[in-house]
Amino acid sequence: MLSISNLSYFIGGRPLYENANLHIKPKDKIGLVGQNGTGKSTLLKIIHGDYQPSAGEVQKAKDCTIGFLNQDLLSYQSDDSILNVALEAFKETLGLQEEIDAVLKQMETDYSEEIMNKLASLQDQFEANEGYTIKAKAAEVLAGIGFSSADLDRPLRTFSGGWRMRVMLAKLLLEKPALLLLDEPTNHLDLPSIEWVENYLKTYEGAVVVVSHDQTFLDHCISSTVEVANNSLTLYSGNYSFYKEEKKERMEIQQNAYENQQQMIKQTERFIERFRAKATKSNQVQSRIKALDRMDKVHEVVDDQVSVNFKFKFSQKSGRDVVVLDEVSKAYGDNVILDRTTARIERGDKIALIGANGKGKSTVLRIIDGSEKFEGERTQGHNVIKAFFAQHQLEALTLDNEIIQEMVQAGSKKTEMELRNVLGCFLFTNEDVFKKIKVLSGGEKSRVALAKTLISEANFLLLDEPTNHLDFQSVNILIQALNQYEGTFITVSHDRHFIKGVANKIWYIEDHEIKEYPGTYEEYEFWSAQQKEKSIATSTPKNAEKKSKPKAQVQDQSELKQIKNDLRKLEEELSTLESEIEKMEEMKVGFESQLADSNLYQDESKAKEVTDSHELITSKIKLANQSWENLVDKISELQESVSLSN
Repeated sequence: MLSISNLSYFIGGRPLYENANLHIKPKDKIGLVGQNGTGKSTLLKIIHGDYQPSAGEVQKAKDCTIGFLNQDLLSYQSDDSILNVALEAFKETLGLQEEIDAVLKQMETDYSEEIMNKLASLQDQFEANEGYTIKAKAAEVLAGIGFSSADLDRPLRTFSGGWRMRVMLAKLLLEKPALLLLDEPTNHLDLPSIEWVENYLKTYEGAVVVVSHDQTFLDHCISSTVEVANNSLTLYSGNYSFYKEEKKERMEIQQNAYENQQQMIKQTERFIERFRAKATKSNQVQSRIKALDRMDKVHEVVDDQVSVNFKFKFSQKSGRDVVVLDEVSKAYGDNVILDRTTARIERGDKIALIGANGKGKSTVLRIIDGSEKFEGERTQGHNVIKAFFAQHQLEALTLDNEIIQEMVQAGSKKTEMELRNVLGCFLFTNEDVFKKIKVLSGGEKSRVALAKTLISEANFLLLDEPTNHLDFQSVNILIQALNQYEGTFITVSHDRHFIKGVANKIWYIEDHEIKEYPGTYEEYEFWSAQQKEKSIATSTPKNAEKKSKPKAQVQDQSELKQIKNDLRKLEEELSTLESEIEKMEEMKVGFESQLADSNLYQDESKAKEVTDSHELITSKIKLANQSWENLVDKISELQESVSLSN
C-alpha cells in the first residue's frame, strides 16, 4: 500500500534518517516508538507529504488515501457546531444532500419527469452512501470520545484546544482513510475515551501508524512496532510489550557479536603489528589490513533503560492520618462535583484517582491540598508536609534560570553534586544541567518540575497528570522513583501503565461521592468488570432492596426464605471457586517445575510460552483470591441476617 525506500532526511546537516526502509500493508497496525528527537513525528509528516525527503522516495498506491491527526490541528477554529465539523468527513454525501434540496426546491414549480428521475437518482446515491445515518454515526463517535449530547450543537471555537483536537479525531475516524496517521492521539483524552479509541482502532478496516507514549494503548491496538533509532527504522512483529522483550534479546545478541568482533580485531591488529616488517609475511599482513577496512563494524549496544536509585529525605514522618475529608460538598453552579462525601488518606497510601474528564478529579486534588473552596471539613494530619505538582507549575519555572539554578532555588538544601545526581536520574547529564529553562521542550520542563517536587522533602505528594509530555523512558523513571518513595501520594492520571506501576489504592468519583477500591489497578479492572456483569444480571428493585439492608432483622418469612436461598447459592459459588483456585494452584506448580528445568531454555519460544503462562495463572490466582474474600464477606452478612431473624 505504501513503501518507504532508502529514505534520508537531514535537519541542518544532522541526519534524522539515512537509507531507512519501511513497507506498510493494508490493515497493518503499527506503533512508531523511539526516544524524543529521533524523528517519529517527522516521519509521519514525510509520509503525509508535508516534508520532502532529502533522498529516497515514498511510494503509495493510487487508492491509498491518508488521514493525519497532528498537534498542529490544536489551532483549528470554526464557528460551526462540532457535529457539523465532524460531518465534514462525509463531503460527497453532504454534496448529494445539497443537490437533493435544490431539486426539491425546483419541484415546487417544475413537475417534469426529468426532474422526478433526477431526484430518484440522487436519493438512490444518497441512500447507497448511508446518508440517512451519517448524523447518528457522527454523534456516536463524538460520544465515544467524551462529548455529551448537549455539546453537539456548540460551536467548535467555544471549546479548549484539547477538546477541539477530539473533534478533529472524530472527523478523521469518520472519514476512514486507507492509512490513518495518529500523532499522540491520547494526549487530550480521558481514560474512558482512550479505551473507546482502542476498541475502534482494533477493528479499523484500514492501516494505522500511531506515535504514542501510552504503553498500554499501544499494547491494546497495534500488531507491530517500528523503532526509530540510529537514523533507521527497525520492525518488530508484535505489540509494545513484545518489542521490549524482543529488543532485549536482540541487544544481547548484538553485544555478544560486538565483543567477539572486537576480540578478532585486536588479534588481527596484533598480527599486523608483529609481522609488518617481515617481507615473508607482507602478503598476509596486507590481506588482513584490507579485511579490516572491508569489515562491517558491529556497534556496541547503548542501553537506554535507566535505573534510578533515588534517595528521598524526610525531615519528619507524618501521622497515621494524612488528610481526612468529612461531609465535603463542591459544585460549580448546577454542576455538582461532590455531595456530602467522606474520604481518608493514610500514611503509606499510593492512590490513583481515575475517571472521565469533567468528574472533578483535579478539583478533588485541590480540595485535598486545601487550595480549593468547598463545604464540609478537611483535616490535615500531624507533621504533614505537602508538595503539589500540576501542569501550571511548568509556567512557574524561571525561564532565564539554568536547570541547576532552578533546582538550587527549590530550597532542598542539597549540595550541587546531590542535585546533579537527581537531575541525572531525570536524564539531564553533564552539560545539560546548564541549559536555560527557556530552551527546554515541554517534556524537559515537566522533568525539571517533577524533580523539584521530588526533592522538596515532602512526605505527601499531590501529582496532577505527572506523565503529560513524558516519553516512555521518563515515565519509567518516575515509576521507579515513586516506588522508592516511602511517603504518601495521590495522583490523577489517565496513563494505565503508570497507574499499574505505582498505585496500591484506586479512587473514583461516582454519584458525587469519592469511592475507593483497596487494591491495584489490575485488580480494580477485574473487579469493575465483575460488578458490571452482576449489575446487568441482578438489576431488579427487589434484589437491590435486599442488598441495601443485609444486616437488618428480617420480618417477612418469604424474605427470610429468599435470603437463605441466596446464601445457599453463594456457598455453592464459594465451593466452586475454591475448587478452581486449587486447580490453578496445581497448574502453577506444574509451570514452576517446567521453569526449573534448564532444558526448557534451549527452545526460546517454548520458554516464553511457559513464562507467560506462569505469569497469567499467578495473576488469575490473585484475582480469584480477591473474589473469594468478597464472597466470604457477603456470606457472613447473610448469615448474620439469618441469625438476627431467629
